[in-house]
Amino acid sequence: MGQGLWRIARNQQLQQQGYSAPGYLTREHGRRIPANNVSNTSHRKQAQGGIDIYHLLKTRKSKEQEGFINLEMLPPELSFTILSYLNATDLCLASCVWQDLANDELLWQGLCKSTWGHCSIYNKNPPLGFSFRKLYMQLDEGSLTFNANPDEGVNYFMSKGILDDSPKEIAKFIFCTRTLNWKKLRIYLDERRDVLDDLVTLHNFRNQFLPNALREFFRHIHAPEERGEYLETLITKFSHRFCACNPDLMRELGLSPDAVYVLCYSLILLSIDLTSPHVKNKMSKREFIRNTRRAAQNISEDFVGHLYDNIYLIGHVAA
Repeated sequence: MGQGLWRIARNQQLQQQGYSAPGYLTREHGRRIPANNVSNTSHRKQAQGGIDIYHLLKTRKSKEQEGFINLEMLPPELSFTILSYLNATDLCLASCVWQDLANDELLWQGLCKSTWGHCSIYNKNPPLGFSFRKLYMQLDEGSLTFNANPDEGVNYFMSKGILDDSPKEIAKFIFCTRTLNWKKLRIYLDERRDVLDDLVTLHNFRNQFLPNALREFFRHIHAPEERGEYLETLITKFSHRFCACNPDLMRELGLSPDAVYVLCYSLILLSIDLTSPHVKNKMSKREFIRNTRRAAQNISEDFVGHLYDNIYLIGHVAA
């Protein structure tokens, strides 16, 4: 009670002395802070890490008044680097403002090769009037055609001189391209086994753990939705390629392509069992080891256990 009355009397005394006048608002650490500096002080108090927010807002406002940076005023190397992050649509829009920069062949060449990593025309002498910008439009048109009808898409690429009529060249194009519809691609590879053979040989599974190699394989060559002859063909080709890439490991573990084939099928079935919501009683590690070693007796128990752990922790091999 006494302290409250003392504060009231003290405040009245300060008011009489003029400390609460417009010129001074408060006292802090023995200093009197002018009222016209309160806004700056509050901005600085809100800042963290020594950053003056008031200064940043003021700088930002002045930059907005100045407008965007003109890329033509920058060094060409820096301007090209900035524009290289744009896609084809944005690059075309940028050409309305920076025509000389956005139409540069190096930019369109990089855009073509980043989307379609391999084309036969890349390794040929360009014909008269060749343009990477025009090539991009043709590659985009051909990809859309492929996603509607794979055979017509491949024929379009060949008619434009983009691809040679060779299974190996077609396989390289598919391996380095991510814009093709995987369902249409699966149908095409099922019909063109010669292209499929060359596509499998492009994979390098050296020093890879078997489930991880199988995941990489099915990322490029999607597995069918149902078991059948095509899935068996894919696993057979993968098994031989995996053994060819890891001859020392195969000798050390005593594995053959047939044994790898059995393991791959076991991994696919285990993936379905562990990830399917319809399977209530999941296969245990002990059951998986017992079933797998029953089909391939020369495989060590520890190796099969590591296979189970990989599927359990990482997930499906053919998702």
